[in-house]
Amino acid sequence: MRVFISGIAGFLGAHLARACLEQGWDVAGCDNLLGADGENVPDQARWIPAACQDGVHYRRLLKGCDVVYHCAAAPYEGLSPWSPQIVYEHTLMSTVAMLRESVAAGVRRFVLCSSMSRYGDQKAPFREEAGAWPASPYGWAKVAAEDITRNLCELHGLEWVIVVPHNIYGPGQKYDDPYRNVCGIMINRILSGKPPVVYGDGTQRRSLSYIADVAGPLVAASVSPAADGGVFNVGPDDEASEISMGDLAALILKLCDSDLEPVFFPARPAEVHVATCSGEKARRVLGYQPQWALEDGLREMIAWVRERGPRPFAYHVPVELPSERTPKTWTERLI
Repeated sequence: MRVFISGIAGFLGAHLARACLEQGWDVAGCDNLLGADGENVPDQARWIPAACQDGVHYRRLLKGCDVVYHCAAAPYEGLSPWSPQIVYEHTLMSTVAMLRESVAAGVRRFVLCSSMSRYGDQKAPFREEAGAWPASPYGWAKVAAEDITRNLCELHGLEWVIVVPHNIYGPGQKYDDPYRNVCGIMINRILSGKPPVVYGDGTQRRSLSYIADVAGPLVAASVSPAADGGVFNVGPDDEASEISMGDLAALILKLCDSDLEPVFFPARPAEVHVATCSGEKARRVLGYQPQWALEDGLREMIAWVRERGPRPFAYHVPVELPSERTPKTWTERLI
């Protein structure tokens, strides 16, 4: 089988590429490198540094592909109230462009990687039938991407699947990005001798998904007949996988053997307080079986960052609408 992965140099895209190559599939892709690193792409994969909107550059790689995985996005949920244009351009419009090229290329199935931000501040644990009501511009961009995926695929006869990974982390994740990836930010700061940053009172709760547990269901999403036309949460739903941000900071400090204490900043607007999910549907249809305990996954990630070394944070996304409500960690570059 031949697959094409948008965002192939990103954290999820690169891991997915490796998983597809392990299946013996032919893998191609594109990435504009907005928040990614070309070194992440496996050597066996063919790819081109291009945005999804620039189809002329990657059409030859897309030709003949059976499945498209659309992983590309500007996944800056927390920043999106202050940088909505760049988020929409690289989340919604990239999806429209990728769908256009997929339809033209005769792709059989389009797999969209969405986000738990689609649920907003609904009662957790989130279930797929609850529908979508986001709290942030990024969440709305993802919901709009889901809607146009359904619409264009059904109009043009493509199968479609929407997969909703929940807070993925692990080796290979970009850890010098001050706007996203809470585990990476905390680890990078601690290994740099700086205390981890916690917003609000630290009681916000999340389900964290180790990257190796997410690749399998994504592979299944491209081949399972029962997955066609479905939305699937992919995230652990046992109590051991849920953690507050304050407890996460304490756990990473312990695993880094650090005696630092977290520093607290005001709560961020539009931040959902509890975001946990049910993975029952993915277990039933996609064979989802999470194997990694949170502490074990964090140990692997910490060891990987230690080997590469801590890095300065790169403030590479412009704050389009700075105001008194914009977190000072970004406007004053305090991370």
